[in-house]
Amino acid sequence: MVPQAARRVLPDGHAHGFAPPGRGYAGRVGAQNASDRYLRYLAEERRAARLYRALSSLASGERAEALRELAAIEDRHAAHWEVLLREQGLAVPPPDDDVDPADADILARARALSLDAVLPDLEAAERAAQGVYDDEPDAAPGMADDERIHERVLSRLRTPAPDPTAAREQLGREEPWHRGDRSGSLRAAVFGVSDGLVSNTALVMGFAGGGTSAGTVAFAGFAGLLAGAFSMAAGEYVSVASQRDLYRREIELEAAELRDNPLEEQRELELLYRAKGMDRITAQAAAEAIMADPDAALDTLAREELGLDPSELGSPLKAAASSFAAFAVGAAVPLLPYLLAGGTTALVWAIVLALIAMVIVGGVVGSLSGRGAVRGALRQVIVGGSAAAVTYAIGSLVGGSIG
Repeated sequence: MVPQAARRVLPDGHAHGFAPPGRGYAGRVGAQNASDRYLRYLAEERRAARLYRALSSLASGERAEALRELAAIEDRHAAHWEVLLREQGLAVPPPDDDVDPADADILARARALSLDAVLPDLEAAERAAQGVYDDEPDAAPGMADDERIHERVLSRLRTPAPDPTAAREQLGREEPWHRGDRSGSLRAAVFGVSDGLVSNTALVMGFAGGGTSAGTVAFAGFAGLLAGAFSMAAGEYVSVASQRDLYRREIELEAAELRDNPLEEQRELELLYRAKGMDRITAQAAAEAIMADPDAALDTLAREELGLDPSELGSPLKAAASSFAAFAVGAAVPLLPYLLAGGTTALVWAIVLALIAMVIVGGVVGSLSGRGAVRGALRQVIVGGSAAAVTYAIGSLVGGSIG
């Protein structure tokens, strides 16, 4: 079923736009006799089929086919109520090929603007009206599931399937990062080095600008290294652990849906495969084969619907360890000269090593993000160098005033 465009007053006494006719009291099966219910359901299924079919004429490709399939589902539902009416010896009203006047606004807006202009309203109404047949004892098996997937179909129609060539090009651009960062360790390592390098260079420059001894600068740099590394590790552990808990929860919810509504999940999987370019028969066969194995079905749905790999949800300990080590490596760069020398020599070498490291780290970050190594290196040097210069200047002012 699909909601009407006209505003109407429902049993709760409020006027609603796009309100599904009859759904406000669909659960009150005993409120009317069976024939009245059958007639109402028949009229609504026929009306929905006409609207979806009319909207399909305004679309093309996968979107048009999906709308025609929705219309075919409504036709099957209508045929079910026709059979029950005939079994009661009642005359079946003749079908009407014209779009219901209540849906004229939907069709007019779709023609004047686009299909996308009406899909959000239809999707929201279908979502609010799910469960129309849950309490209907005479509904055929699977009808309630059919109604539930309507909202999901409409939702996917709002985002047409991506062009395969563009998708492959995007995957190629993103593959180096994606392939190496499933656990979050690479991301934590790269940005850990960058944070350690910039923060400790600024800290060392600040103390050096204040005219303190090489031993004091080294002590401050070492303290900054430890404090920053532990802070980064703790933050990364909490972040990845929380993310992993959320992912596990999503998979648990998907497992519950798979257990409670297997037919709905099978049809959803079929729709996902069709959106990727499979024809209907192939998509149906693939979905049926996968759903035959509950474990394989859950793994596939997690990957296809949620975009998650159940075996690669991230390791909090690994991310924390790599973050600690990476920050320490970056923070050690400006500190090393002060462990081996002092005075101007240590300061010059600290600046030179820090700039070289910033070029390398910035280039790596730029390459991984797809922004370009040169651009990444330049940005890292400008930002990191500016931070170090400012802290050196402040250290000089503060040190001079104190002295």
